[in-house]
Amino acid sequence: MARKAVTSPEPPTRRKRGFERAGALVSGHLRGPAEKRGFAEARLLTHWAEIVGAEIAEIALPVRITYGRGFGGTLVLLTTGANAPVLEMRREDVVERVNACYGYRAVSRVQVTQTAPTGFAEGQVAFAPRAKPVKAAPDPERLKQATTGLTHIEDEGLRNALAALARNVLTNKRT
Repeated sequence: MARKAVTSPEPPTRRKRGFERAGALVSGHLRGPAEKRGFAEARLLTHWAEIVGAEIAEIALPVRITYGRGFGGTLVLLTTGANAPVLEMRREDVVERVNACYGYRAVSRVQVTQTAPTGFAEGQVAFAPRAKPVKAAPDPERLKQATTGLTHIEDEGLRNALAALARNVLTNKRT
């Protein structure tokens, strides 16, 4: 008997366009969720820091754009309570930069919110915290002088706590 030739499924089609930017490959997948929130340009979400500047991007995130009857929509920005007044003062700057991204007057107003309008779980703000200042090491001579009487304490936990207290007091910049 003759054997039947096993045919393999067709090989996957290749694009034959060479290398492509990652943004071009992902843009199709981003378009749906972005348009659901009113963003015709997904670039506004992906390049937010470049569009509005690093100072505003640190304190605010775009949530959605709503369009009413008039020309120009309302951009809703999420921020923390302490940064809301700063963002209110920079409102016109944000409108100008976002409209420059769109190429026409797409946004006429900015609404600042401190929680997402859809609920608290989605509206948690995850802005980068500022770096804490590095404490200088205490003077070794003063630290030795402050911890001399601790060797007689039998409880190790108490001895370590008192040594840490002495180190923290001597590290404080006010002393």
